[in-house]
Amino acid sequence: MVAFGKKLKARQIQEWQGYYINYKLMKKKVKQYAHQIEVGTLERRHVLKDFSRMLDNQIEKIVLFLLEQQGLLASKLEKLREQHDALEQQPEISQITELREGYRVVGYDLLKLLYFVEMNAIGLRKILKKFDKRFRYRFTDYYVKSRANHPYSQLQQVFKHVGLGAVVGAVSRNLHELQDCQGSYLSIYDPPALPLQDPVVDSIKAAVDRLTHSTNFLNFMAQHALIMQEELPAPAEEQIDEERYHYVSLLLNLANTFLYMVNTYIIVPTADNYSMSLGAAATVCGIVIGAMAVAQVFSSVYFSAWSNRSYFRPLVFSSIVLFVGNAMYALAYDLNSLTMLLLGRLFCGFGSARAVNRRYISDCVPLKIRMQASAGFVSASALGMACGPALAGILQINFKIYKLTFNAMTLPGWVMAVAWLVYLIWLWFSFKEPSRDVEENNSPHASDSETAEKNTLEKGLKQPLLITSEEQQEDDEDAEADGSEEVSQESRRPATSIASAYRLLTPSVKVQLLIYFMLKYAMEILLSESSVVTTYYFSWSTSTVAVFLACLGLTVLPVNIVVGSYISNMFEDRQILLASEIMVCVGILLSFHVIIPYSVPQYVCSGLIMFVSAEVLEGVNLSLLSRVMSSRLSRGTYNGGLLSTEAGTIARVIADATITMAGFLGQSQLLNITLLPSLLICVISIAATCFTYNSLY
Repeated sequence: MVAFGKKLKARQIQEWQGYYINYKLMKKKVKQYAHQIEVGTLERRHVLKDFSRMLDNQIEKIVLFLLEQQGLLASKLEKLREQHDALEQQPEISQITELREGYRVVGYDLLKLLYFVEMNAIGLRKILKKFDKRFRYRFTDYYVKSRANHPYSQLQQVFKHVGLGAVVGAVSRNLHELQDCQGSYLSIYDPPALPLQDPVVDSIKAAVDRLTHSTNFLNFMAQHALIMQEELPAPAEEQIDEERYHYVSLLLNLANTFLYMVNTYIIVPTADNYSMSLGAAATVCGIVIGAMAVAQVFSSVYFSAWSNRSYFRPLVFSSIVLFVGNAMYALAYDLNSLTMLLLGRLFCGFGSARAVNRRYISDCVPLKIRMQASAGFVSASALGMACGPALAGILQINFKIYKLTFNAMTLPGWVMAVAWLVYLIWLWFSFKEPSRDVEENNSPHASDSETAEKNTLEKGLKQPLLITSEEQQEDDEDAEADGSEEVSQESRRPATSIASAYRLLTPSVKVQLLIYFMLKYAMEILLSESSVVTTYYFSWSTSTVAVFLACLGLTVLPVNIVVGSYISNMFEDRQILLASEIMVCVGILLSFHVIIPYSVPQYVCSGLIMFVSAEVLEGVNLSLLSRVMSSRLSRGTYNGGLLSTEAGTIARVIADATITMAGFLGQSQLLNITLLPSLLICVISIAATCFTYNSLY
């Protein structure tokens, strides 16, 4: 990944070079301020005043040029409007074609201007973040709020781009009207709007969507998946993505995600009964459920490495291993073998291809639909989590075929074995392996300079100027710490091991991984011991447990809709993060058995508070994590997605082991003993969150 200073210099539109933010100068000023404060020649208040004035001058230069260019575009559109009115009186095909081409030219000029705004917005955001980090001062909040809310604000022109929106509307509407749709009186403003087929309109729409990039449900869900990507994609990336993308292959990856989550949770309602039928204690269900997570700790690494070379072969291997694992799980009943039961679950864990699913979306899905694909990944996981227990509740039948027993305990294994076999057949005939040649030879040969320029302009515009949380680490900050101006080639390479990836983590990232560990631990305790606890206290049947777990799983998507669409627009991510941690702690405290008798309302309400709060916390935490994690962890085998997966999986392993070990003290003590570590880790994570953000801000 190239440092932003180099990217800005390399990708500037040459004739507009003098109107971009002077990022290099401002970087030097930040270093100069730091030195002057250190030696005592300059006070902090003078630094804030001088830096604010410099930013105001830079923004004024950008905005005045932006207004000038908008005026030129408006003049061109006015002339085209006059030609358009004349054609309505005497329409001619040749003149209509010429007029459409005129609007396309304006459209490409508009793309240039959008890209100009995007580069300057990123530059402003990065220099503000650099200032905050160097001086441990929340200058960004003060500067953005004071300028953005002022009636004469120039900053609003950069991240609101109201005038540009009017130009976008004029180009889109006129190109739409000039399409061959005779007899239709619909416009782009009438529902349902007709699809805009012109490529330049699609490019403009994608550019505006990514430039605004406001927090919404889809973006929130996509970040929940922690599928990381570079802040400024290479010019040829979109073309490469289009060549590698295959819709059915994406569906197969999402189906793999769904089936794996079903496979994980389908045994939870019956794992305790299965353990007892093989002569073990009910609490051995912790080991049975957790065996899958133990194997996943290792499978995540080798699947992530394997996806560097292929996507098809890892998915085939995953399906075969999961088919065998589920068959072994089902056969353990007739063989009366606890060992076979555990080996079956281990095999299922060794077939976890979630790293491949994430990697496929990150590498092979075009940038313009990657957010939707990432949200699909999260939705498939949530749906699988709900369907697993629900399916277990349905499979309450008992019969034998020859020497094979089919009952509530073995049917989850048989059903999943058949499901993976069907999936394997679909995968074999439908999956299309992306071309690796495209990735290696990623320099498109444009026929002329105009085409090359258009390809450059159609790149994604990704981030808004207004930030509310820490952003993705810049590579060039490491170089500044060593006194060098540019980032070395070595510092831009992906991590080559778990240890090297861990060394790239900042304190705030480590805290957020601790939070992720905590919430996964608390959720696993709640889900895995639910069957044992509810049977002991309330004598619930398997079907009742399955309904309870399914209802918990069904809250995932509605909660994310509420948080992504409403709550995240009302509060900062850090505020939601801390409030969610506190609510998880409240849910844990309410779950303790301190009142006799232990009631169903207490268990259900406390479990619901804990689970929903943990879901909110997971979404916000991963959203923050995707922005603060080092850009070197956005690719390679040991990426940010792998680190978060490992943290969550290890938490699940420890939680399931805790359930089994606590079982030796008796089922009467199981609930309180397993909740104590959850409470302790939760309190530690709250303290770490408060300490980290207070020290940074």
